[in-house]
Amino acid sequence: MKISNNWLKDFVKTELKTERIGEFLTDIGLEVEGIDKFESVKGSLEGIVVGKVLTCDKHPNADKLKKTTVNVGNGKVLNIVCGAPNVEAGQTVPVAVVGTKIYDKTGNFFEIKEAKIRGEVSQGMICAEDELGLSEDHGGIMVLDETKYEVGKNFADYFELANDEVFEIGLTPNRTDAMSHYGVARDLHAYLSTNQLKSQFNKIASEALNNEGSHDFTLEVEDAELAPRYIGAVIENIKVAESPTWLKDRLKAIGLSPINNVVDITNYILHGYGQPLHAFDADKIAGKKVKVGVVKPGTKFTTLDGVERTLNGSEIMIKDGKDTPMCIAGVFGGETSGVSDATKTIFLESAYFNPIAVRKGAKAHSLNTDASFRFERGVDPNITRTAITHAIRLIQEIAEGKLVGDLLEEYPKKIEDSYVILRFSKIEQILGTKIHREKVKEILKALEIQVLNEIPNGFEISVPAYRADVTREIDVIEEILRIYGYNKIDAPQKISFTPVKINANDQDELENNWARTLQSVGFNEVMNNSLTSVKDETDAVKLLNPLSNDLAFMRKSLLEGLLQNTVYNINRKNQDIKFFEFGKIYHKKEKYEERKQLALLVSGRDVAENWLQPKSAVSFYNLKAYVKVLLERLAIDYKEVALSDERFSDALVYEAEGKALVRIGKVAPVLLKDFDINQECYYAEIELELAQELRAKNELKFKDIPKFNKIRRDLALLIDKTVNYEDLYQTAKKNKSPFIKSINLFDVYEGKNLPEGKKSYAMSFELLNEEKTLEEKEISEVMDSLIKSFQKEFNAELRS
Repeated sequence: MKISNNWLKDFVKTELKTERIGEFLTDIGLEVEGIDKFESVKGSLEGIVVGKVLTCDKHPNADKLKKTTVNVGNGKVLNIVCGAPNVEAGQTVPVAVVGTKIYDKTGNFFEIKEAKIRGEVSQGMICAEDELGLSEDHGGIMVLDETKYEVGKNFADYFELANDEVFEIGLTPNRTDAMSHYGVARDLHAYLSTNQLKSQFNKIASEALNNEGSHDFTLEVEDAELAPRYIGAVIENIKVAESPTWLKDRLKAIGLSPINNVVDITNYILHGYGQPLHAFDADKIAGKKVKVGVVKPGTKFTTLDGVERTLNGSEIMIKDGKDTPMCIAGVFGGETSGVSDATKTIFLESAYFNPIAVRKGAKAHSLNTDASFRFERGVDPNITRTAITHAIRLIQEIAEGKLVGDLLEEYPKKIEDSYVILRFSKIEQILGTKIHREKVKEILKALEIQVLNEIPNGFEISVPAYRADVTREIDVIEEILRIYGYNKIDAPQKISFTPVKINANDQDELENNWARTLQSVGFNEVMNNSLTSVKDETDAVKLLNPLSNDLAFMRKSLLEGLLQNTVYNINRKNQDIKFFEFGKIYHKKEKYEERKQLALLVSGRDVAENWLQPKSAVSFYNLKAYVKVLLERLAIDYKEVALSDERFSDALVYEAEGKALVRIGKVAPVLLKDFDINQECYYAEIELELAQELRAKNELKFKDIPKFNKIRRDLALLIDKTVNYEDLYQTAKKNKSPFIKSINLFDVYEGKNLPEGKKSYAMSFELLNEEKTLEEKEISEVMDSLIKSFQKEFNAELRS
């Protein structure tokens, strides 16, 4: 949101410098992200002086150029080569002297320097209107009225040039009260006045209006829930024209393009006071009746942008006497009912519309306007009349309009302020410090929060309706802290706490444990937004009131967020990726499902390049190893099963107790292409709730280090290519021998000297009897048992 410093000072008078104001605005939660300079004429005509052309002769070396001498005052005469066809001796002209910067439309400039043009010295430039930024005219140099312009004077002295500084404020969505210059000024004054800084606040009130005669217009609000307050005015004899310079400059400063005086005034009130207005061509309102309500679903309506839209029947509509829609209330006007150059009479609207209904109407048609942005968050219902009276006065002054008859108004039920009980003990508890009750009262008064009654430990207060986000005690405390100053809350010299024994079955403890483990091997934790966009809406959970199309769904997987993190890092030359994220995913099936997962993504190199190991691309097996380290902490049994998942080109699922615990695989190339990632990525997701459930059943137990040595035996097995290592592993795990402590695959061979369709697996087994040294007979019994199992299950053969 852009806030003009000049405009701000219409409401709050202060001698503070712009940078200091920016600091204070940031301190009270209106974060200033930048301050830009605005000039109604780029360069402010600096270096441009009024000159008198003394002589004008043909350039000796160029047919289209002329050689002139120009008096620029103080007895100084410049030689200037000019290419304009209309330059003549005796003219009074604007002259850019050496050192002047001439700006183009894009803001770029060139500096006037003394130079030789076709052999003749030129010490400046006689300017055209477009070169000065005064108009688009480049038909020739600008010839001035010698009776009005004095030679030698600064050209800028003859113009009302606007110079401004504009704050770019990163406003949070809840602060609808600060979505205007008046609202920001009100907040700034509250801070300054309670912190002994001089300021004067000009509080606005309704204007006293002079109206003439009467009108035949009537107003009907069909549903007061949709439009709790609606005011209309009929203004005749409008002269639609260009706005005065001061009004255009105000709008230009905050990035708006002036249109005409009537539309510019409504925009001025919108950004000045925070109240959207809309002007209708009154002669196009059938039956001279304005109705506020809904229309039948399927009704066609063409908006100002020329797009025909199909209404769903829930939008608040402004209609005429024949129920023909003229405007989507609070969102967008209609193509045929707006103000044009031919408009003579307008019906001016100022209203408070139901925020939820406006939000639904705007989202249904993917419309986001300055008006809807404010209405859907809740404008001030008590400024409705004030805003329209100020607009009427401006229309009378600028567009020569005449207000006829009384204002039409429907406000059947007043929107009440919020009643809150504020306790001093709660303030102290939240802030960690005591604030004197008189100081609290001073801050509340500055925020226009009325103290209704003083009670033993606090206040009964009334929060104005324009603060739609302040309805609870904690909200009021936050307001007090904003104005009191976060920087005044001292950090304690010591912090006291009581250590609490961590429950081994606590999921937070598991997550912290896993996070530390991953960080120790080079992973970085990321946190992504749960809101996203999706290509496939199957099973997706859609928001009822999304902030935008890009944030319309709850995420179905953590993978997309991690891929976005990956491409962001790759684009910044950080190609070695190890990311993990704890987060929830959401699905809509027979009912809504919400699951928490731990996701891991690796890509690039596993180990940084060095002289001993120049290349070490990360692989599926690196990620699998990391996952196994995490699962070892659960002390559970699981098995590997092949997984078919469109997100992966190759994948496995680890199952425990018949449930999917881990999915791990190589990210499919088509998905990587969507994200413009040109290197392989490997991804794993672990179901956290299931992991904790399994962990609770299988608590880790500590054992003494064995007194006896382990025995290792190896087997080289010739098996069919269709047999996986996981099959062999699970078969060995089923062996009844208590002596088998570990199983490992240390070699795989396929190819030369092996029968067709066969491969060789070399497996190692570590055996241990914790009570005594194993005898050879016991070892042989275990190995023979394993061999028989492999032969029976897989028709395996021993290789010598």
